[in-house]
Amino acid sequence: MQIEQTALPGVVILTPARHGDARGFFCESWNARRMAEAGLDHAFVQDNHSLSAQAGTVRGLHFQAPPHAQAKLVRCGRGALLDVAVDIRRGSPTYGQSVGVELSFENGRQLLIPAGFLHGFVTRAPETEIIYKCTDYYAPDCDGAVRWDSCGVDWGFDGTPLLSAKDEAAPALADFVSPFAWEG
Repeated sequence: MQIEQTALPGVVILTPARHGDARGFFCESWNARRMAEAGLDHAFVQDNHSLSAQAGTVRGLHFQAPPHAQAKLVRCGRGALLDVAVDIRRGSPTYGQSVGVELSFENGRQLLIPAGFLHGFVTRAPETEIIYKCTDYYAPDCDGAVRWDSCGVDWGFDGTPLLSAKDEAAPALADFVSPFAWEG
C-alpha cells in the first residue's frame, strides 16, 4: 500500500498494490493492522455505495457533526471522479482550504478524509460508482452540507452541475458555523 500525505494534514491518499494476472487483479483495499502501524487507526462501521448516472454530477460538500462525526475512506468502483476534502475545523491553520484528488477505477487510488472536513465529489464519467467506508453510522440529525461552489474549490469543469435539492440549498462557507474545532 502506497501512502501519500496531501497538503491538508490528516487527508491521505492510499493506493493499494494490485496483483494481476490473466484473470484480472486482486488488491487489499484496507487492512486495519497495517494502517494502524502507519498511524492511520480507524474503525469503520458502515460501507456506502452510490452511483451517479451523469458526468458533471456534484455530491457535497457534506459532513456529519459530532457526536456522530465520520471519517471516510473513499474509492471509485467504476468511472472517474474528483474527490474533495475541505478543512472546517475552527481555529485550524488550514481552515477553508481544500484538496482534490482524481479517483478512478483505473488508478485505484483512495482518499482518507478525517472527521472535521467537508467531503464532496464531481463525476468525470457517466455511470460512476463511489464506494466509501465511514467510522460512524449515519445520523440524520447530524447531517449537514456547505454549498459546493463557496469554498474556492477548482472542480475542473465548466457548465452547470447536476445537484440534489439539499446541495442547492446548502449555506455558503462564509455563512456556516462549524461544529468542529481544531485540536492542534
